[in-house]
Formats: sequence, structure tokens, C-alpha cells
Amino acid sequence: MFMIQKAAVLRLPMLVALASFSSGLGYAENWGHWRGDNGNSVSRDATPPTSWGPKENIKWKVVVPGSGSSSPVVWNERIFVTSAVPTPSAEYEFSVFCFDRQSGKQNWKRIATAGQPHEGTHSTNGYASASPCTDGEHVYVQFGSRGLYCYTVDGQLVWNRSDFPEMTMRGTFGEGSSPTLAGDLLIVPCDHEGESALYALNKKTGKTVWETKRDEPSCWATPFVMKAHGTTQIIMNGENFARAYDAKDGNELWRCGGQTQRPVACAVGANGVVYIGSGFRGSFLGAFQTHQRGDIGASDAVLWSVTRDTPDIASPLLSQDRLYYHKGKTGMLTCLDAATGRPHYTTTRIPDIRSTYASPVAAGGHVYVTGRAGTTVVIKDADEFEIVSSNSVGEPVDATPALAGGDLFIRGQKHLFRISK
Repeated sequence: MFMIQKAAVLRLPMLVALASFSSGLGYAENWGHWRGDNGNSVSRDATPPTSWGPKENIKWKVVVPGSGSSSPVVWNERIFVTSAVPTPSAEYEFSVFCFDRQSGKQNWKRIATAGQPHEGTHSTNGYASASPCTDGEHVYVQFGSRGLYCYTVDGQLVWNRSDFPEMTMRGTFGEGSSPTLAGDLLIVPCDHEGESALYALNKKTGKTVWETKRDEPSCWATPFVMKAHGTTQIIMNGENFARAYDAKDGNELWRCGGQTQRPVACAVGANGVVYIGSGFRGSFLGAFQTHQRGDIGASDAVLWSVTRDTPDIASPLLSQDRLYYHKGKTGMLTCLDAATGRPHYTTTRIPDIRSTYASPVAAGGHVYVTGRAGTTVVIKDADEFEIVSSNSVGEPVDATPALAGGDLFIRGQKHLFRISK
């Protein structure tokens, strides 16, 4: 039985198209962050195809040397992808590639740094898991402990930071949190088995604006940025607490316990409500109002929560008034009414998808759900589960797809694909 725990149930307007925060990344032809222009994995303007195959709607595919599960980001005619490219000396070249949107031709490649990682990684995680982000002027790429780099969109290095702590990750699972833009700030998470912290940098200079210590062990989540109640909040998952920080100074605004071990999934939210979940060695997902301060765990700021079948690796999708997420790492999908937590459907098995790392994305009235084997199943963005098509790029996929204009970009194990009518 699907259980909802309710502190209060409020009918709230949840139209993401009117979400209360815009990061400045949102344009019809662009996808500047792996979570999209509003952090919820939704494009408000894209109209990508709903079917493709070897002889249908694949405009081009290009080889991306090396390996990585980082997602592509798109700005106008440029696509940016990162990769860890092995060398004959057993080192890696930590590289960023820029491809031309229309042709797939490589515009430029930059080797940010080269060397041997200081520790190992999980067999399903490489050394280029953090996705880049861009504001159309600069592109920001991070290779975990190997540094953070800012380039112009034409490939000129502006600044770099290699002075962050060398991270020690639980179980040598490797690193994976991505940097996130918040106005003039670049937010950089650093949760590991050492001294964890959250950093805000001046995006133009790379200098630290504030640093906030976090009593959290290893976490692979990416910050979610939302303006609510007159404050821009930086919201982070965490094993001990989900928390929000004031973007102005890094001070903690609120916290709530309940999350599970080694959280990976990122928060989503709109209109002053945020949704945070995790699903490894336990299950928890909650809806939180963001106006209260301090520990909100026992307050009416917790609108509802569920304690089974919650997401692990793939992050939730918030589209209109619906919240979608996978059970653990499986292909089984749940869709809830975001305001009440009541299910439209639960743990529904999606044919051709057994396991997932990529997060679902939505555009044009459809949800795109991608499995690790490389199949993307398109379903209706609706209260009832309805499959539209099942499509494969013919190789494994762990990266979340990017939606921009009439295009869908999928980064596979070996290639980057442009899917367009």
C-alpha cells in the first residue's frame, strides 16, 4: 500500500511554468544546466521528437572520447560535454568539448588538467560525473577534486580553482555533485568523509564569496536554487538533514531530517514548496514549505511525506502539478499529485527499462524516461500512465538528456546524439 504521511495538505498552485525562481538560464533554445532552466528537469519551450531510431530523427551522432556520465548542456549553437580521457601513461586528461549544434562538428577541446585520480571510483561511476553549467557567456566545469574551471563559450580559460579539499568519498564510490549558478554566484558542494562544506564563488572571478561548513558525510546531490518568500534559497540534500541556505551569506535557513544514507537525488520545487527524497537503505520523500526557519521536522511546514519506493540515483521531475520519480535505481515509475502527495500511479513498470541513472525530463506534454541500456520511453505528461513510444540509441546511457528547441541531446557511453525532426 502506498502510504502518505501528512502534517498538512494544502492545495497550492504548482504550475512550473510560473515557478517563482528563474536562474537567468532559461531561453527557448537553451538548456544551461543538467536540471534545465528552472532546476526541475522541465523545458517550458522545447518541442523535441517523441520517436527516433537508426533511420528516423537522429540528425547526427559524434564520438565523445573517454568516458563520463555528465550531462550535455546547450546554449544557442554550442553543446558542452565533459569527459575523462585515458592516456597511455595510465593518467587521464580531464577534458571539456564544445560541439556545433547543427553539424556535430567539434568546435574546440580543452584539457583542464591531467593526472591520476587520488582514489578509485565505483564500477558504474567514472571520473567525469559532474555536469557543466553555462550562462551563455561562460561555461563552468568541475572534475571533483581535480579542480573547477571557467571558460568563455569560445574556449578561453578565465579562471580555475584547484584549492578545494581533496575529497574522500564513502566506499571509494567517486565524486559526482555538479556546480550550480545562482545569479552572480556559482554554488559548489563538497560533501565527503572529511570536512564537508558548501561554497559560493563569484562566477566572474572564481573568488570565494562565502563558505559554510556542513556536518554531512558523502553526498552526491546537486544544489537546487529557488527564490521564495523574498529570499534566494540554496537547497541541498544530506544524509543527516535536508537544508536550505541563504544565497546572500550562506547562513542556514531551515533543516529537516528523514533522509537515507548516501543521498544522490536532487531537490525540485516551485512556488515556495520544495520536494526532497532519497532511497538507499531506506526510503523518504517529503514536501516542505520554505517560509519557516530552524528545524521544521515537527512543524506544519512538512506538507506530506512518503516512506517507500523513493528515488535513489535519478532525481525527481516536477512538471506542472505532477511529481515523477523512480523506485530506487529501477525503471518503476511513480507519479504523485505534488500538492497533496496522493498518487496518480505508483511503481509502474516501464517496458524495456530495468535500471536507471538518468533523471526523467519533460517538454511539450511528454516525459522522457531513459534506462541504463540506452532505451528512452516517452510517456504522456498526464495523470494516467500512457506510453507514446520506446526508442533506443543502441548504447548504454547514464547521463540525463538535454532538451532545447526542437532537439533532444543524449550522451551515450561512446557518442553524443542530436535527435531532431
